[in-house]
Amino acid sequence: MPFLLQAMVYLGAAVVSVPIAKRLGLGSVLGYLIAGVLIGPFAFSLVGQQADVMKFAEFGVVILLFLIGLEVQPSTLWDMRKAIFGLGGAQVVGTALAVAAVSMLLGLPWQTALAVGLVLAMSSTAIVLQTLDEKGLRQGPVGRAAFGVLLLQDLAVIPMFALLPTLATIAPPVAHGEAAGHGAGNLIENLPAWAQGLSVLLAVGVVVGGGRYLVRPIFRFIAEARLREIFTAAALLIVVAVAGLMQTVGLSPALGAFLAGVVLAESEFRRELETDIEPFRGLLLGLFFITVGAGIDLRLVASQPLTLIGIVLGLMVLKFLVMFGLARLFGAQAKAAAAVATALAQGGEFAFVLLTFTVGAGVIGATLAALLTAAVAVSMALTPVAMILYERIAQAIDAAIPTQVPDTGDFDEGEPDIIIAGFGRFGQITGRLLTANGFRSTVLDSDIEQIELLRRFGRRVHYGDATRLDLLRQAGAERARMLIVALDDREKTAELVETARKAFPDLIILARAWDRRHAYDLLANGADAVERETFEAALSLGTTALQKLGYRAHRAHRAASFFRRHDRKTFEDLRPVWGQEEAYILASRDAAQTMDRLLAADLSRLRPGDGGGDWDTASLDVELKERADREAARS
Repeated sequence: MPFLLQAMVYLGAAVVSVPIAKRLGLGSVLGYLIAGVLIGPFAFSLVGQQADVMKFAEFGVVILLFLIGLEVQPSTLWDMRKAIFGLGGAQVVGTALAVAAVSMLLGLPWQTALAVGLVLAMSSTAIVLQTLDEKGLRQGPVGRAAFGVLLLQDLAVIPMFALLPTLATIAPPVAHGEAAGHGAGNLIENLPAWAQGLSVLLAVGVVVGGGRYLVRPIFRFIAEARLREIFTAAALLIVVAVAGLMQTVGLSPALGAFLAGVVLAESEFRRELETDIEPFRGLLLGLFFITVGAGIDLRLVASQPLTLIGIVLGLMVLKFLVMFGLARLFGAQAKAAAAVATALAQGGEFAFVLLTFTVGAGVIGATLAALLTAAVAVSMALTPVAMILYERIAQAIDAAIPTQVPDTGDFDEGEPDIIIAGFGRFGQITGRLLTANGFRSTVLDSDIEQIELLRRFGRRVHYGDATRLDLLRQAGAERARMLIVALDDREKTAELVETARKAFPDLIILARAWDRRHAYDLLANGADAVERETFEAALSLGTTALQKLGYRAHRAHRAASFFRRHDRKTFEDLRPVWGQEEAYILASRDAAQTMDRLLAADLSRLRPGDGGGDWDTASLDVELKERADREAARS
């Protein structure tokens, strides 16, 4: 089939099926899987074999792991060691042994049974994380526990490739390296064991060292050129290069991409990288899910329906029970443990690779491998359904126990309260005040030199153009309480305020205004409040000038406070006529004359040499009201 026609079929299937699935409450993942089944070679056969497309689509999993790595700083990874090496290790070992025991009861030799257990212990990283993301569970304890287990599973694939060939009980039909494709691109498989280990360590060192000392200067150079498409190309280049390097030394490309993401998690370019790569992740993961659906052999399902249903349900129930028990043993609440166990109850994408590898190594027969491949694919397709069933059961239990304390643990404590766009002279002062008072903030700035300088002082600032809606979403605007726009570009400020107000109607937006006219524009675009950038500084300097000219401190501050209150009231009074040039000019002149009269009257009421300390301006309200009454009487 021509490439363009095949691409059209894949994209058309996604465009039609996914919105329908979402509207029915089934989620996008199940929509992609259903689309794959329908267009696959075992249904309407609109496309050929999906194997070639699968190789391309698996890059979506690589990008997914890279983006996850960007969210996990090294310190966070260390804090998750219990979830990764404790819960994750226990899950792999416990599930493998449980599946092996059941397989032996069904008559399989222990070697084959253990191989089946190791293969089926894997879960689908792509489906689990995408499903949790859609359910809003990615950032909470459920998401962290699931991610820890999935990461350990990715690590466990490496020793599995070494262990599985030792379990061979039948003559391999072909050389297992060729059958699995595991050796494709692996340049060190024929080296001695010590040399392979050294190569792996060297590759990891290259990723860590390159990410820390080489990638940042490259991104700085590209950022200074302000070419967004080149920045995106550079981001994809890093992911592809790291994945290729890991594959060269026999490691999982996805694991290498995750490591690169962790290294760059502390970088000022983290948010921009997430935003640029995110569209590729969504598209490629969708393609991956479609190819999984297309790979479900409906003829095999039809020929052995009871056997396949028994394997799928048995696998999912067994994995659920093992994971639920382990999660409870590690201290999780029952509700969270059930959510993690349901999410991880399916087989994983690595099972397809491992099953092909075991057939080539003479560990599992081709017939059994084909049956297990179909069972894994079906279990992946049932995961969104299982999560929907879990949610309904959990809601029914919550409704039956109204006194139960709501679980708020799913909220990510690391989410920002405030997003600050622009961290120059203006934004720094606001940000420091808010941070000192205990508010969490995410800071975005597009001036690379300013970012480098601030990071030398220990400030965490992310590189990126805050006017981009996708970047705001990545920064957490959907969950933040406030957006402070402190950009020094008046057009971009207006654009950002308008974009943020339309996309996030509940977000409080405070903006830095260039002048009074700009302030009116920002309020019209949706800002909740504005502050003219030079107003307070100029007023403070005027106060100092009055003191230097002989005013006592209280008189100088009283005059400044009087001026501030009158100016702000005038600002609100003139707002309705903004845009009507003649009316605005006339009203401004009248307001200025009124200010002069009020200040002169206030000055005349103060006794010469008065040292009193009437620092408040309560009398101003009365005076302004009298002025408003007089103007109303004249009109």
